[in-house]
Amino acid sequence: MTSTQVGNALIGPVAANPYPWPYDGSVAAVRTALICIDWQVDFCGPGGYVDRMGYDLALTRAGLPAAAAMLAHARATGMLVIHTREGHAPDLSDLPANKRWRSARIGAEIGSAGPAGRILVRGEPGWEIVPEVAPVDGEVLVDKPGKGAFYATNLDLVLRTHGITHIVLCGITTDVCVHTTMREANDRGYECLILADATGATDPANHEAALRMVTMQGGVFGAVATSTAVIEGTVHAG
Repeated sequence: MTSTQVGNALIGPVAANPYPWPYDGSVAAVRTALICIDWQVDFCGPGGYVDRMGYDLALTRAGLPAAAAMLAHARATGMLVIHTREGHAPDLSDLPANKRWRSARIGAEIGSAGPAGRILVRGEPGWEIVPEVAPVDGEVLVDKPGKGAFYATNLDLVLRTHGITHIVLCGITTDVCVHTTMREANDRGYECLILADATGATDPANHEAALRMVTMQGGVFGAVATSTAVIEGTVHAG
């Protein structure tokens, strides 16, 4: 693909539920961000936080192939690519007491040592993004202490600095960090699309429920589509 094609790529209308996305018909790829949420070892790798809690990693890893395909498409069309990582400072000074208590209660205390290093601590092996969707030079990394990617981060500033108006979300988990970020983005006026095949949760019913919630009230938080629909709904002009 030439640089001219990259600069002129348009996304939409994308076949989505409950309305063709975006609401305004189409959007330039360069005004669209792909936010890849928390594809970290702690959430989808052996020995990490989710693994220590006893959940099936196949469920949180299920969206990785589609996420990788969408990531390649975003890079090829000039979308802004943003990766997020959840984690806390090594001294745990930004870890709320109740969050630490809950994690300890289920046998995976944040900050404790594990096979992938200290759980959910910045700089540890478990905090890193898995190779399948690892960042490349020039892509934005947002480190967050909470579930939503806007809380206590510069994400909104980064998006507005780049002229972003539309957001495509993939990552884990659908019902927690991805959903929280989508809600935060919607309240800030961004037009959002969540990818059903490039997300995942520790419980399939939670994954489906989170997607269904997006479609209520005519698309209360945005719309739901697949990575394939976005790729097929992109036109390379010029």
